[in-house]
Amino acid sequence: LKVVQIIYAYYKNSGKSIKAAEDEVFFSLSKAYDLYNHLLLLMVAITHYEADRISFLSMKVRPTESDRNPNLKFVNNRFIAQLEKNAQLVKFAEKSKFNWVDNSDLLRRLLDSIVQSDVYKEYMESETSSYEEDKELWRKLYKAFVYDNEELDALLEEQSLYWNDDKSTIDTFVLKTIKRFEEENGAAQQLLPEYKDTADMDFASRLFRAAVANADEYRQMMGECSKNWDMQRLAFMDVVIMQAAIAEIMTFEDIPLSVTLNEYVEIAKHYSTVKSGSFVNGLLDSITKKLRSSGKINK
Repeated sequence: LKVVQIIYAYYKNSGKSIKAAEDEVFFSLSKAYDLYNHLLLLMVAITHYEADRISFLSMKVRPTESDRNPNLKFVNNRFIAQLEKNAQLVKFAEKSKFNWVDNSDLLRRLLDSIVQSDVYKEYMESETSSYEEDKELWRKLYKAFVYDNEELDALLEEQSLYWNDDKSTIDTFVLKTIKRFEEENGAAQQLLPEYKDTADMDFASRLFRAAVANADEYRQMMGECSKNWDMQRLAFMDVVIMQAAIAEIMTFEDIPLSVTLNEYVEIAKHYSTVKSGSFVNGLLDSITKKLRSSGKINK
């Protein structure tokens, strides 16, 4: 998806060199990884906000019994305590210019929603207490209040244009991370890496360069297989999506054809026109049949 977006931007911003556009692919990917870290820190920030609120209530002139003796189960959550001390996350937070403390209104609204939820109430009233319960609480809270949160999405988009389409994907990474945490790993618990391995990084570079370098050839294929369509009238995003898809099909022999087709059809459904999914599916099917018959691909 990142490569498709940068290819689109490359053509829309004529004058940018291929090298500069390629650099933007990796910058965009690094910003997505920043978002992953920020969303992990959000859970810590919400917990800190509640701790500060409890401290403030205890200093009232006439504190209530609950103000004097608050239930500290939420703020003493063992999963959050471990996350806060995570070596990788601490290192990221120290160099990050973005701080959730600067967004106290959002933290307050998120916390208010959490405190009023049945998930929170059941957790606070439970007579049992364990690390697994603490971790499960935050898995549920994240899914309910952070995942698909329009206010949060809008705030993040203001912070970085690169985060506009990243949030839903990164949310799944955060939930996976919560599930992977083990108490015995302490601060050394590994977060998800930015790239699975060097092959992932190489994939982004090779895909981008192949799609741009062979653009004329790939668009000629589209024209030959779209008998009833005027190439000049196709949605430009459809052209870019198919250009990237053909590049992947012809460059990466180890990626199954069905995987490539499914991925790019889904991208077309979400990022182009209403009819793009079926159109891209049909045209790529015709192109792959022609590539097979001519012996250019063997998958």
